[in-house]
Amino acid sequence: MLNMLHVLAVVTSMQAMLPITVKTPELEISFMPRTPDQLGSFYEARGFPKEMRDILSKQCFITVGITNTSKEKIWHDLSNWQFSTAGKPIKRQHRDYWKKRWQDMGVPLSKQSTFRWTLIPEALDYLPDEHEGGNIILPVTDQPITLNAIFATGDNKQGKKITIHTDKLFCAEDPQ
Repeated sequence: MLNMLHVLAVVTSMQAMLPITVKTPELEISFMPRTPDQLGSFYEARGFPKEMRDILSKQCFITVGITNTSKEKIWHDLSNWQFSTAGKPIKRQHRDYWKKRWQDMGVPLSKQSTFRWTLIPEALDYLPDEHEGGNIILPVTDQPITLNAIFATGDNKQGKKITIHTDKLFCAEDPQ
């Protein structure tokens, strides 16, 4: 019980420091963990079926915003992002996984499309001063999440690599 109280205290203090921002000379990335209630309300307001919302409420959502603050093209590719907790990798499901899951459930195409646009693209180029974002979905954990990500630069991805690291991500919980 004491361990869980400690985790809740840490999460509460972490939520007070939102958004989590990582800056390099070329990039600014913000991370905003979303509670199940926040996501449920968002998707309910858009007419998502309850069975779909129930599945989503059991996931860890983090809204990501990426801004290119450099003078050259930067390439984002989620296959170059590694998430872990307590030193163990966390598997992020590709957007194709969610597409198949919704198709298998018979979710209307309009809802599938709306869901897809809420996710951060798997890969995207960012021009100077461009900002884009979306949600990342991870399995729920009560431990801090570490992210190591690599971004390519230049018109043909031949420029220097940008590496970011944070160990301050977490899954938000609904207030008790």
